[in-house]
Amino acid sequence: MIWLVVLLSCFGLICANEPLNYKVKNGRVIGGSDAKPNTWKWQISLQLDLYNEGSFSHICGGSIVHSFYIMTAAHCILSSDVSQYRVVAGEYSLFEYEGSEQFTSVEEIIVHPDWNGDLANGNDIALLKLANHIYDNGYVEIANLPYPEQTLPHGFTCYITGWGLMDYTGSVPDKLQVAPLDVVEHAVCSQPEWWGSIALKTMVCAGGDGVISGCQGDSGGPLNCLTDGVWRVHGVVSYGPAGMCNQSFKPTVFTRVSSFLDWMFSVMD
Repeated sequence: MIWLVVLLSCFGLICANEPLNYKVKNGRVIGGSDAKPNTWKWQISLQLDLYNEGSFSHICGGSIVHSFYIMTAAHCILSSDVSQYRVVAGEYSLFEYEGSEQFTSVEEIIVHPDWNGDLANGNDIALLKLANHIYDNGYVEIANLPYPEQTLPHGFTCYITGWGLMDYTGSVPDKLQVAPLDVVEHAVCSQPEWWGSIALKTMVCAGGDGVISGCQGDSGGPLNCLTDGVWRVHGVVSYGPAGMCNQSFKPTVFTRVSSFLDWMFSVMD
């Protein structure tokens, strides 16, 4: 078990780390492209002022699931001090103020009660209660969620969005990125040459072609899937391989939202 913890500390490059001193380079979700402005309206940037200097850095993504609540990954919570966080909704370019943004502080952090810091155990999900509600300014939208226990078939194409690194050298995009990822069913993703036993049924694997993937900074962000004619957030970015994020047989792994709806609604109610 100690070996697994050490292993995951390396695999969890998609985990949030202390904010980098980001410099603008030509980065993107690996294999992705600039998203069309004003499209993925439920995507937010979770930002942290780790040293209380009044300077916030993007650390994770997230999804608007209620006017007062954001869904993100539990491993994105680097501090218990709510004053160190802010949520930016309506964001597109991280390095420009475009007038579409809503900056909101966090009132309460609610991490799933079964999250223990071990990615292999799953439950990598958290809700952030906002100090002020997010309102409809034409650039934000509450995400649609899947049905309880809803799963996706092998090969189903979804889309990851975020401001994650291009590679492990620290390149980040200015504009929101989007990339297609094909779902890898649990029976495949849990095979030894893929993620093996650390791929749980409460997770969604997507990608693994060695070309397109999520990366550090995408954590907590959505896996967007068009099901039943509606875009729904089926996953929350949880983990991926260390080093280069786009490795063959190592898809990006997401917390499966449909497995946690009862808990989410109990918190938001």
